[in-house]
Amino acid sequence: MQHEKRKREERAYLTWVLLLLAIVSVTSATAAWFTIADHTKVNSMSLQIFSGVSLKFDLEPHDTLEEYVKTLTFDEICSRVLQEQGADWKETALEPVTTEDYTVFTLENGKKVESSTGKYLEFTLHFMAAEDMVVHLTSADSEGKEDGTRVLSETPGMTDALRISFTDTERTVVYDPGSAEGNAPPGKPVFTLPPSEDMVYNEDNALFSLKAYQNYPVLVHIWLEGTDESCTDALRGAEYSIRLRFEGTDEENNLLDDTDRRREPES
Repeated sequence: MQHEKRKREERAYLTWVLLLLAIVSVTSATAAWFTIADHTKVNSMSLQIFSGVSLKFDLEPHDTLEEYVKTLTFDEICSRVLQEQGADWKETALEPVTTEDYTVFTLENGKKVESSTGKYLEFTLHFMAAEDMVVHLTSADSEGKEDGTRVLSETPGMTDALRISFTDTERTVVYDPGSAEGNAPPGKPVFTLPPSEDMVYNEDNALFSLKAYQNYPVLVHIWLEGTDESCTDALRGAEYSIRLRFEGTDEENNLLDDTDRRREPES
């Protein structure tokens, strides 16, 4: 009898241990997500986009290189998105989402969420260059300026939770500003950038290739990754700024010089 009683007690104890482990597991899996996201407003965000030599872009395609620009502001992008998607980034809360393929986004409960909700940011950049080139995202500043790629926030964890992806007809690559250099997840198209003074152009930060004077559309997403351990309620109300800078190299990743080597073809 004592033996049977002891076995029942052991089974009961094991059951409680397994239940406790299950609760801890569920809590650990969901703790990263915001419980409330109504104070993280996109109007606390600053976004600027720059390009290097021989390279331009815009929010719509054009016939000639002169019609493209070398800088874009948050207000210009906001106006375009409001026109195309009906999402007002200056009023809509940026909420945590997650994604498997970096193009389809879902909430914590697995429900698909559209870009028109403004919970994440989506817009298309159209690129054109004066010569064939490989386009890289770069942390390097141009001479005398502070315009290299940066994600800045005084709120700890904000940089870690943010992601920016670039999708063309060939693939998607993801810039993770919070990862340590060389710590990209294996098998994932994720990269980070070194400090400005240590910037090296290589295959890791190469985004796509351009042919001279041909429009090239790239879909950009900016989101808070809900599964990141830093994506907690501590980020609510955070202010942050994003700068993106694109630079062109040849196929051997050598920076192109500061002069256009071709004249735009006559129409």
